[in-house]
Amino acid sequence: MSNIRSFIAVDLGDEGIRRKLVAAQGLLSRAGADLKLVEEENIHVTLRFLDNVPKGDIDRLTEELSTVEFKPFRAEIRGIGVFPALSRPRVVWAGFKKGGEELEDLFQRIEPRVRSLGIRPDSNPFHPHLTLARVGSGKNRDRLVQQIMAFSDEPFGEILVDSFQLKKSTLTPRGPIYETLRNFKAEEG
Repeated sequence: MSNIRSFIAVDLGDEGIRRKLVAAQGLLSRAGADLKLVEEENIHVTLRFLDNVPKGDIDRLTEELSTVEFKPFRAEIRGIGVFPALSRPRVVWAGFKKGGEELEDLFQRIEPRVRSLGIRPDSNPFHPHLTLARVGSGKNRDRLVQQIMAFSDEPFGEILVDSFQLKKSTLTPRGPIYETLRNFKAEEG
């Protein structure tokens, strides 16, 4: 039986915010650091990376996720930071000024359902963010850190989180291709 590389995400539907994030990526890349930028259409909030899920478990996972209840909320995307630290940047991300607690709550509602299928917990704690780039080496790290610091409180805009998605990730030499397998809507009213 084949596996499906998958994850649970909140899509970034707002084109204006997406354009601002891409502009920030462009400025960050001018630092001359060894960056692999996330493609514009792939920028999202990962709620839970699932890795390889057996095809036969996808229907059960979909059933479990359809029981997640949450109210729509607004989230403000603001500032750029890095994991794990500015002294060793590996992942460059945009964060949340508002809505982070609600995203954390949504993650907490999803996690027991994922675990009930025998999917092991993620080794990294959940931290709401939008990955913008991965850092490949220490090349021009100081210049990159300067650029990141300049964006530390940059406002990108506010999104309405009224759904989350189960996504399939297909790895290709040009980068991953994401496909939405199922959309889960927030409660009305």
